Amino acid sequence: MSDGYSSNIASRVSLEDNKILNLKSHDCHVLIQQLLSVALRGLLPKGPRVSIFRLCASLNLLCQRVIDINKVELLDKELPETLCMLERFFPPSFFDVMVHLTIHLAQQVLIAGPVLFCWMFHFERYMKVLKDYVKNRSNLEGCIAEKYLAEEITRFCDGYIKEAAEICVQHKRNEDCEDEIILEGKPIGLKKLRQLTPTMWEIAHRYVLTNTTELDPWKELHKDELKLVDKRLEKNTSLLQMKHQRTFSDWLADKVRTSDCSTMSDTVRWITCKPKREVLSCSGYLINWNRFHTRESEKGTQNCGVSVEADTYCRASARDTMLKLDKVDYYGVIKEIILLDYRKFKVPMFDCDWANIVNGVKVEEGFTLVNLRIGQHQFQRDPFIFASQANQVFYSRESDVSNWSVVLRAPPRGLYDNENPGETDYMPSVPLDLSELSLNFVDEDLRRNHCDVMSEASTDSESGDGESTEL
Repeated sequence: MSDGYSSNIASRVSLEDNKILNLKSHDCHVLIQQLLSVALRGLLPKGPRVSIFRLCASLNLLCQRVIDINKVELLDKELPETLCMLERFFPPSFFDVMVHLTIHLAQQVLIAGPVLFCWMFHFERYMKVLKDYVKNRSNLEGCIAEKYLAEEITRFCDGYIKEAAEICVQHKRNEDCEDEIILEGKPIGLKKLRQLTPTMWEIAHRYVLTNTTELDPWKELHKDELKLVDKRLEKNTSLLQMKHQRTFSDWLADKVRTSDCSTMSDTVRWITCKPKREVLSCSGYLINWNRFHTRESEKGTQNCGVSVEADTYCRASARDTMLKLDKVDYYGVIKEIILLDYRKFKVPMFDCDWANIVNGVKVEEGFTLVNLRIGQHQFQRDPFIFASQANQVFYSRESDVSNWSVVLRAPPRGLYDNENPGETDYMPSVPLDLSELSLNFVDEDLRRNHCDVMSEASTDSESGDGESTEL
């Protein structure tokens, strides 16, 4: 999974005993909110599978940082229905007081607010800190009091010492740095200089021209001039877009040379000069409180998965000349991280392998699945995105023999310290969309039949030593 999201679940699994051991509280949350619903795909019949999916999705919604009251009120009505669905497929011994407790969780959220303020994670972690203070087991409280007092005095004194390191302040692992040369983020890992091929250099520069917001007024001005020269472009938006992308770079460079540059920002002027062919390639990058790595440099975590919601021009068919701007979700993995050098600043970009949006992405029973091994040629002419545009995801293989993977999302590490969180940072991390599920199912083989249970009980009571069976 992503860096810092949870423990390595694989190391907790014992294949000999068929058990999962030594889980922390947060690991249990990750299992039931995300991994359980993915693991049960294809293993259970539709009835019990959908029932468990509903329970996992309900608990995931209750544990979000931002709560929608309308959704919680609706969930308060759906939780009893979910437990009734579970009663159809699980024995009565399964329904102890802990399972019944889920009925009251939605009401607790409506009264007390988000459950993160009621969690014991913070106290449990701090208890571990206090236990480490103990050096003499015959005087536990005294060791804790003396060590705490010593740290408090040291923390007070270091405020009066210049360039003193802060005491008991945890280093923020995925925090970005402020650098005037690099626009956003911080490169990490191995770095090397290399030359871009002329084709990739042109593609990278074109992406910067197309997606830099400071160039939007100049793009509209260029399109208006094209429409004045050729009247056909007013009706054929597809042809207009193609001609705009082909000629915008040279047109903008001429504008800089021939017109007054007082209305242009420094960023626009340096972009028109085009970048250097030599780029800095690195194996990792920190941005937006996320740690990204290239696919080849992955070790124990999965930080190469990215998704981006892009504004894409779409059309109904190849003959359709009117393009429509729409939002499309793209999923891929990072192949290379480069810093495009515009002399006065560097633009971090991710070179990715993208899943084909036509036959490489599908929604099945509420899950978003991607296949990263087909249709790669579709994005050979457009593989780049800005590092700031990337949302981190990770993938869970559907099976050992399948090329399809379920898309999962983890919140960025250090999100609580982020002053400007993105819109997607607070989105539910559950991979399942319950609105896509069909709840009309009949599993006669697994549904507990009350008449069958009664008949079996009466048969057992009449046979044997005369003992009665109590239901």
